[in-house]
Amino acid sequence: MNGIAESDNDDLFWVNKKNFHLSSCEFIDSPNQDDRPKECKPEIIVIHGISLPPGVFGGDYIRNLFLNTLDQNKHHYFKQIGQMRVSAHLLINRKGVITQFVPFDKRAWHAGKSEFKGKNNCNDFSIGIELEGEDHTIYEDIQYIKLAKTLNALFNLYPHITPRDVVAHSDIAPLRKTDPGPAFDWCKLYDHLIGG
Repeated sequence: MNGIAESDNDDLFWVNKKNFHLSSCEFIDSPNQDDRPKECKPEIIVIHGISLPPGVFGGDYIRNLFLNTLDQNKHHYFKQIGQMRVSAHLLINRKGVITQFVPFDKRAWHAGKSEFKGKNNCNDFSIGIELEGEDHTIYEDIQYIKLAKTLNALFNLYPHITPRDVVAHSDIAPLRKTDPGPAFDWCKLYDHLIGG
């Protein structure tokens, strides 16, 4: 689990083509996934921001949400979301530790009602990456580094996906979502993609 957070070695960032897991990170199988529709493959990568409770970082609440084990008695906000069935392919926490919850060839339930370039149901054709954060709190440098290295591994796996196909949750659900928010520095991400 710690290998990917402690090393900047690009060789650690690759995707196993047999099980579609990112190398050197913990994999925890979320029940909130299913098969992509026939003939559907990833076309875009959606960047999200998440904190549970809102504005609070650390702990296992995000993991618990993705595993359907969130204790609704721990915080009043959890009563609103406790019955939701959601997941993402990856979570990158504030320390840069990456956890995978859904293999990349499967459909994670991260986008909700969404549309991109005239196509609805973005879960069908996207990879969802959650960054632990919130709209108005600066994301950590290590999160950009790990995200860029992960994206490069995904570009290698799916050569038809390019940096132009990396979008915000707010791009695909603008009436519902604002994440990853104005605190997310897209230029910093692109600098890491080019220089990293």
